[in-house]
Amino acid sequence: MYYLDYDGLPTRNKFDINRYKFFLCDSIQFDMLSKSDFIQAFTHLGRKLHPSTSGISDVIEESYLKNNWFTEENVTFCLDNWRICLTEDNLKQWLVSVPERNASPKTIGIIMAGNIPMVGFHDILSVLSTGNKALVKLSDKDEVLMKYCIKTLIAHEPELEHYIEVTDRVLKPDGIIATGSNNSSRYFEYYFKEIPHIIRKNRTSVAILTGNETEEELGALSDDIFQYFGLGCRNVTKLYVPENYDMVPLLDATSGYAEVANHNKYANNTTYHRAIFLMNLTEHLDTGYLLVKEDEKLHPPLSCLFYQRYTDKNQLSDWLTDSKEEIQAVVSHLDSPGHIPFGQAQTPGLADYADGVNTLEFLTNL
Repeated sequence: MYYLDYDGLPTRNKFDINRYKFFLCDSIQFDMLSKSDFIQAFTHLGRKLHPSTSGISDVIEESYLKNNWFTEENVTFCLDNWRICLTEDNLKQWLVSVPERNASPKTIGIIMAGNIPMVGFHDILSVLSTGNKALVKLSDKDEVLMKYCIKTLIAHEPELEHYIEVTDRVLKPDGIIATGSNNSSRYFEYYFKEIPHIIRKNRTSVAILTGNETEEELGALSDDIFQYFGLGCRNVTKLYVPENYDMVPLLDATSGYAEVANHNKYANNTTYHRAIFLMNLTEHLDTGYLLVKEDEKLHPPLSCLFYQRYTDKNQLSDWLTDSKEEIQAVVSHLDSPGHIPFGQAQTPGLADYADGVNTLEFLTNL
């Protein structure tokens, strides 16, 4: 396979994602990989995400220097979760309905977000595991980790270089998976309206409290609130609480995350929104690192948490139904379909699809 070097001249040098752009070309003949090949490649990557892997600490440090939201703690948490997911047994179970080979692979454009570490990795995993080709536009906020994953996959299975292209523009794909804000989604929907697509918008997650939660459950809920500084769509930003709910035990349970106040960017948000609340005489609770306000809206500013009091389960059910297009996950200790236990919002499994849209089904039906 030929690449273009810096001068636009062909070369057969070994692939280097930092130096070369490479191109998928239907006219090039290459060995078609099987589902088993992809499983083995991703299983290998899972092992390479272990903290003891040579060079991984440098990747973590570089990702933080590129994006200060990607602290060592948050990136390590992310890598650990992916390492758990990327085992041979988990991948085989997840891909059980996917054919062994894809006789007519499609080129799927992937436009990634970068709000939390490796947020777009599941899309690459889905596209490649179904035998399709990935045309990837990385987020500049998360390019370090994603390039590491791509390089590691190709180093293990060189044929994968025929299945992945990193690009600045996604042109003429057979399908598209794009993640962004509500504003950018309107552009995506217009630009890609003629091709099959999954377009993701702003979503957030909520928690339902009954007042009977244990101290351990409230502590686990604080993980759902603060992990990744609350920047992910699976972070809880809104609480539904009973009418006479006492907020003090919950706020006490969040004290383990008081250190977020030492993060410059997070602290700047807290200072700014605290000033807004005070100037507007807005009633709120302030822990020093979290501003808690009663509000019907689902999307508070960063470093803020909204809550709303419910009177009965029917009222709560109506609210959730009305907001279902904006909610990514519901956290509670209730025995209700689709609810996630406290503390598990940021540890999704392979089959926990963003926006509830089955990516494998979309890709295999193209």
